[in-house]
Amino acid sequence: MTSDVYFPRINGVSTSIDTFRRTLGSFGVELRLVVPSYQGEASTPDILRVAGRPVPRDPEDRLLKWRAMRQTCLQAAADCDLVHIQTPFVAHYAGVRAARKRGLPVMATYHTLFEEYLQHYAPMLPSGWLKQQARNFSRRQCNALDAVVVPSSAMQQRLLDYGVTKPIHVLPTGIPLDNFANGCGSRFRQQHGIAAERPMALFVGRVAHEKNIDFLLDALPHALETCPDLLLVIAGEGPARAELQQEVAQRGLQASVQFIGYMDRVHELPSCYAAADVFAFASTTETQGLVLLEAMAAGTPAVALAAMGTIDILAPGRGAVAPPAEARAYGQALATVLLDRSRLFQLSQDAVRYAAEWSDRAMASRLSQLYHSLAP
Repeated sequence: MTSDVYFPRINGVSTSIDTFRRTLGSFGVELRLVVPSYQGEASTPDILRVAGRPVPRDPEDRLLKWRAMRQTCLQAAADCDLVHIQTPFVAHYAGVRAARKRGLPVMATYHTLFEEYLQHYAPMLPSGWLKQQARNFSRRQCNALDAVVVPSSAMQQRLLDYGVTKPIHVLPTGIPLDNFANGCGSRFRQQHGIAAERPMALFVGRVAHEKNIDFLLDALPHALETCPDLLLVIAGEGPARAELQQEVAQRGLQASVQFIGYMDRVHELPSCYAAADVFAFASTTETQGLVLLEAMAAGTPAVALAAMGTIDILAPGRGAVAPPAEARAYGQALATVLLDRSRLFQLSQDAVRYAAEWSDRAMASRLSQLYHSLAP
């Protein structure tokens, strides 16, 4: 696998790669990763680190050195059967080049809907022009591969609309259920000064504009009308945090919003999920929405907008409520769920059962079968 991002950089792509890395071995698949080095992490036999420099205006990420990435990918592919690309930047071109030179099939997972993201990072350019460039870019990259994996049916349709002609396989990232089943919500609340009986809604994710956290802040006053003790907890880091904190202060919502920063996925995040009564999510650009399933696995039902990749998760209406994408309607739905304790309990039970259908082993089995079909 090749990628422009991996742990310790936390995001959905890193999580997806690591989830499959930890489970594919059970199905006879050996993985070798070629990924960035962030703080001088040493390479291991199965994780090869490539140096880079911080991306301008986004120092959490790395712009990999082309020559080093190209040589490392070519070396790593020497005794492999297939190349699987995870990101569309330097890793994509190095991965395709290595696969073609080695005579190997090459596939990619299309994780991100770039046409919806670019306008947040280049607001000075016309949004329509940016979207068209993103579509053309994605079409060219995908059609240079032997197969494409997408995490949702909505993303599959979007790529077909772009003009992608190569086979597109819908294959979500699975959830390591055990990781999220044993959190201690009471301990988390004590550590962060949250009363045990206080209604708590939780957002977990990159604190960036494309996550639509502004919408949650728009909806919150409507929820407070009938649920005045509600606390919205925002867990995560990102470039929009300072601006959002300022917005909270300007709206006079300091008593109802708490930013708690990054949560360690192993030791802190499960308890963070368990502490919440509901998981609040408003992103309309997710290609899957893994955090929804993580929350559900912890028994925390979701109140989320059904858009793009989250549709596949939310459409069955199991363990989740999907209000209209309007601030008042969303806020009222959030309060209604929180105030109806019997319904909240039932949603929690449904969430755990539903999340089990998205296990990491089930999805790893499907990916292993796809690998064998491309490289028999």
